[in-house]
Amino acid sequence: MRIGSYQLKNRVLLAPMAGITDQPFRRICARYGAGLTYSEMMSANPQVWHTEKSKLRLSHHQDAGINAVQIAGADPDEMAQAARVNVEYGAQIIDINMGCPAKKVNRRMAGSALLQYPDLVRRILEAVVNAVNVPVTLKIRTGWDRKNRNCVQIAKIAEQSGIQALTVHGRTRECLFEGEAEYDNIGAVKRQVSIPVIANGDITSARKALDVLNYTGADAIMIGRGALGNPWIFQSVAALVEADSIVSPPSLAEKCGVILHHIRALHRFYGEEKGYRIARKHVAWYLQGIQPNSGFKQTFNAITTAAGQLAALEDYFNLIQLDRETC
Repeated sequence: MRIGSYQLKNRVLLAPMAGITDQPFRRICARYGAGLTYSEMMSANPQVWHTEKSKLRLSHHQDAGINAVQIAGADPDEMAQAARVNVEYGAQIIDINMGCPAKKVNRRMAGSALLQYPDLVRRILEAVVNAVNVPVTLKIRTGWDRKNRNCVQIAKIAEQSGIQALTVHGRTRECLFEGEAEYDNIGAVKRQVSIPVIANGDITSARKALDVLNYTGADAIMIGRGALGNPWIFQSVAALVEADSIVSPPSLAEKCGVILHHIRALHRFYGEEKGYRIARKHVAWYLQGIQPNSGFKQTFNAITTAAGQLAALEDYFNLIQLDRETC
């Protein structure tokens, strides 16, 4: 699959997720086969571009692959300038967020709130595409609510505006993350436009990914929540989708090693004080796939030092590996 001049290594992408897809997590997902990883959402508000938080979000490493940055906002001029600034910082692909359902984003008429205003959508897309010399992509939902599913209309506007690829999350803004993804509507979008269409929503296994690709006719799939605590999902999905092969999941020892590597990387990236706090949610997600009913989560969340977190994790992993070896 190509996005503009960029050839992706496969058709399995990591979704941009605020507070999650930072540089350490993107690097791990790329290591396990993600063909493209998107950064966390960046606001188009110029007052926040040079804050420490924004600098961390913009931080990229070659191990994460192509540098794709998502921006969000409602003013065409601000969005264009945000795109230019991000390209100056090294962004190789700009993604426009029109899919976020969060109230604090929608109150500023950004994210999925924009789907209510197709004319404004067109002005934003044209402004951003004309502002930069890198490919611009777009992420949307199927509509604002169940009575106003206008994803096909928005997709046609995107294609006419020069958008190079379109991701459709198969829910309306009203649905948030509830119910089942609307793959029929993603398929309808694919049939109406010629640009690459990326299917997103409820993809939590290799078999589901292949079924969604076959059902919708989409060019690629994007995994978001299915990668939380499960970055090796990209390895299994890519193998089945691209080579019709099945790969064994990593061993418990490998998973434990990856988790320790990830937590150390968070401590280094954010600094120990912030890093140990951010590590808590990732460890909780990892535990769901390793030892879901363990009381260790509460123990871990009470630890207030980076060194203490690592020591506790190493002891816990040694214990559960020993338990499984003796079963």
